[in-house]
Amino acid sequence: MELWVTLSIAAAAFQTLRFMLQKHLSMGPLSAGGATLARFVYAAPFVIALTFGYFLLSQATWPGTTVAFWAYALAGGLAQILATWCVVALFAERNFAVGITFKKTEVVQTALVGLLILGDRISAAGIGAILLGLAGVLILSETPGLTGRWWHRLSNRAAALGIISGALFAVSAVGYRGATLEIASDDPLLRAGLSLAIVTLLQAIGLSLWLIWREPGQVGKVIAAHRIAVWMGLTGMAGSLCWFTAFTLENAAMVFAVGQVEVIFSLFAVYFFGERITMREAGGLALITLSVIGVVALR
Repeated sequence: MELWVTLSIAAAAFQTLRFMLQKHLSMGPLSAGGATLARFVYAAPFVIALTFGYFLLSQATWPGTTVAFWAYALAGGLAQILATWCVVALFAERNFAVGITFKKTEVVQTALVGLLILGDRISAAGIGAILLGLAGVLILSETPGLTGRWWHRLSNRAAALGIISGALFAVSAVGYRGATLEIASDDPLLRAGLSLAIVTLLQAIGLSLWLIWREPGQVGKVIAAHRIAVWMGLTGMAGSLCWFTAFTLENAAMVFAVGQVEVIFSLFAVYFFGERITMREAGGLALITLSVIGVVALR
């Protein structure tokens, strides 16, 4: 098995654990913004220590960066903050597995971003796979218990949050891959670690300042929730380090495609929250999973 595949699967596992902890915190004293901040604040010290520790042990030369690195890093970091915020808010709308699946539309959207920005071509079969994924999204976005016209039942907050989060995660992935490739080093771990350390620190500082301004008291609640939040920081760091390293070895669409195993992991997570998956939701999960496989195999 290639290294980037192993890293993608590991990243998906760590990310599932992190989202479980984020959902738990967001159901308690923290707002969606506070739960998002906890993910970055408690990851930053670990990733900075790990990166500089690796740098010292490897006795590598400090790599240079470019202006493009900072542009990619800032764009990716901002997109990830907004995407994570959307996912945490989404958890309040639907159950855990469906929330994760809405987020996983990032794979299809990454392929579309690649077509629009980089000129990557998609075959007719690939377009068919994208439409299959769209069908899965429509199935999942239909909120049970609502009456009225079908487009009213499909036009709900959960669908919007999921699709927006997927688009933002796609932008984030492209930005992070671009950032890691702008670091002058042949060591993928050093490139990934340095990019992650800089981005996570900027995210923690920027979001803290925003919440101090817009949601007074949330930063204090994030600090008070350290017993659980510290584990979210550890799993977030581990997952992000795996993602970043995989991005240095393979393109973002391929990495995210393998990361679709997160949907399977999330099915086990629903039992943690005492939730159940309906047959309709299971069908939507299956369609999106098949869509992602098709986009990668037929692109």
